[in-house]
Amino acid sequence: MTTTDTGRRGLRDRLTFGRVVVLVLFVLALIFIFENTRRVRVRVIVPEVTMPLWGALLAAFVAGILVGGYTAWARRRRRRR
Repeated sequence: MTTTDTGRRGLRDRLTFGRVVVLVLFVLALIFIFENTRRVRVRVIVPEVTMPLWGALLAAFVAGILVGGYTAWARRRRRRR
């Protein structure tokens, strides 16, 4: 490596497997959002909300992540006692 090459890395060096996976998932998420822009009515207990389908699915996904995370946290906490 010469002194002019130090500090410069090629594209191949910067594209790790993890970065490629994240990039592919990001592109797939964008395609999913653009394909599911239709507005839907969502009813949660009493109020009815109209929102894009991707937003409703994203809200359900985030709620699932939060519930799963809390469950794992509570299980670990009980095992420590």
